[in-house]
Amino acid sequence: MKWSRLIQPRNPLFWIMLALNALSAALAWIVQNRPLNTVAMIVVAMFALCNALMGTWLIWRLLRDPPEAPKSAV
Repeated sequence: MKWSRLIQPRNPLFWIMLALNALSAALAWIVQNRPLNTVAMIVVAMFALCNALMGTWLIWRLLRDPPEAPKSAV
């Protein structure tokens, strides 16, 4: 595995991974800094955990799979 495979701006999985990780960070911030009742805190925390797991899975796919070859213009 090469860490350079992680940054693939032409791959849509890269942008989905960035969005999911940003969303899970925002949800974790909400859980820690906003007064929520117990049910709301559990729901938001579960969304944050699911987003983090999906983002981690996408990171693993980007690291494992070889980058796509650039298409030549004809």
